[in-house]
Formats: sequence, C-alpha cells, structure tokens
Amino acid sequence: MPLFTRRAALGLLTVALGIGGYSYVRRQQQARLVQSFYDQPLPKPEGGLQVYHLGHSLVGRDMPAMLAQLAGAGHTYDSQLGWGTSLMQHWEPDQPVNGFDVENDHPRFRAVEGALASGSYDVLVLTEMVEIEDAIRYHDSADYLAKWTALARDNKPQIRIYLYETWHHTNDAAGWLTRIDADLKKFWQGRIIHPAMAKTDAPIHLIPAGQVMAAFIRALTAQGGLDGVTGADDLMARNADGTADTIHLNDLGAYLVALTHYAVLYHRSPEGLPFALNRADGTLADAPSPAVAALMQRSVWEVVQRHPETGVAA
Repeated sequence: MPLFTRRAALGLLTVALGIGGYSYVRRQQQARLVQSFYDQPLPKPEGGLQVYHLGHSLVGRDMPAMLAQLAGAGHTYDSQLGWGTSLMQHWEPDQPVNGFDVENDHPRFRAVEGALASGSYDVLVLTEMVEIEDAIRYHDSADYLAKWTALARDNKPQIRIYLYETWHHTNDAAGWLTRIDADLKKFWQGRIIHPAMAKTDAPIHLIPAGQVMAAFIRALTAQGGLDGVTGADDLMARNADGTADTIHLNDLGAYLVALTHYAVLYHRSPEGLPFALNRADGTLADAPSPAVAALMQRSVWEVVQRHPETGVAA
C-alpha cells in the first residue's frame, strides 16, 4: 500500500475511533447525570391513579384492564394503540399508525393529543416498537420520548412519565433471555431513556416488564416448571392457525405484566393480589394456578425493588 494511502487510512481510523469514543463518553456522562434523578424514590401514591397508555399491541387491551382490577377503586385509564407503532409514528401526523381503527375500537380509547392537553392524567406510560435497535436507528426513539415527555409536562408539570420495557420474539436468534439481559442497559436506558432525560432535564422512570419476565422464567426453570407452565412460550398467545405467537401475550403474560405495572405505579407489593381477573371485554381470563400466581408476584416485587429507575424504594 502506498504511504499516502496508508496514512490516509490511519487518519480515517483515528477519526472513527474518536467519534466512537466520544459517543461512549457522552453516554457515560448521560448515565451519571440521569442517575441523580433516581437517588430519591418517588413518593408513594395516596390513592387511585388516572393513567394513559401510549403504545402498541404489547400494551393491548387486556393488560390495562387487569391493572385496573388489581388497583381497585379510583384507578382509571385510557389508551391509544397501533400495530408495532413507534413513538414517532404516534407523534407525526403524516406517519401511518397501522391497525389504528382495530386497536382503538373500544371504550377506553382517547386520542393522545386531547388526552394530554386535558392535564387530567397522573401517569403517562409509553413504550417503543420492537425491534428496539430499528426503533432507535430509524424512528429516533430518544428524541420522541423527549417530545412526549415535554408535551405531557407542559400540560401537567407533576405528571409521572414511565417507559415500559418490553421484549423480543421468544425465538430470537441471539436468545430471548440474552436479549432481555443485554438490551435494558444498552438500548432502553442507554439509547432511549438517558438521552431523553438529558434533553428534558426531568426524570423518566422505568416499568421493567422484560426484566420481570426473565426473572420469572428463571425462577420457574429452577424448579422444573410449575403446574404446566414451563417456559416463556407459556406466557404467549397462539395464532389463529394454532401455531405459537412468539411475542404477543396470552392471559398469563398479560397478568404478569399487569402485576409489574401495579407494583411500579403504586409502590406496593403485588403479593397476595387476586389472580382470577377479567379481560377487557368482561370475559373471564385464563388464570394462573395459585402457585404460579404467587411465583409471579414474588418475581415482580423482587425485580421492581432491585431497580431504582422504577422510582420505588428498595
């Protein structure tokens, strides 16, 4: 290789490494900055909460309905959903929200712009589309989390903002548990929550549903399964043709995620809560056995208390 070309290549490599190093340093600085927001837990709510859910089918209709049953009197909620919808697509009027008419054909739908403009919600729960790397790369996740946060606080400064951490397909080539373990810090926090908080200079808390699912499955596996529930696929729905749906929740999965929301939003252990609940349409949901429900509840509380980003005191 000619000397000039070799020098040019080294120069480009140095620039590339410098940019990469700067990005790493910047993320580390952001992490230290935002950690200060989690040094003190949030005050425990004194009564029922008015909650707004913005997201997609991993929120669904049944999980918020189960959360309302767990929380009891005083808890109300509304939502706007789509199919695989990103925070950007909910924000931008010229972006399509696939499945909008189908997903929002229920009494709890309220258009997000009017909902937040009302200033009547205590809590805004947001989630991002998955694949999470694609959401970050192509849908500017951190920017739009910051936009939704700023809009909500403009209308109600004391509103609590949460990002609901979800999961990937159970047959992910990298491994379902491996992805859950790695993606929280790398993507959900490092590339979405932390940059958004740096932009808004205000706390955004975490609902660690993916972490809870992983903890429950590990606890389940450690005892060789329990009452017919043996792995992650037992938390997932079935397709119309009977094949496994590798990402959408069945009733057991919706119950586990509803418990997680309850523990985070209300700062209360879910241990001892009822487990025979209704779906959003009023029909009786498939219930876990008492032993499975108890393991779910313990797993939720252990994970929620372990993460100061939830705002819940350890």
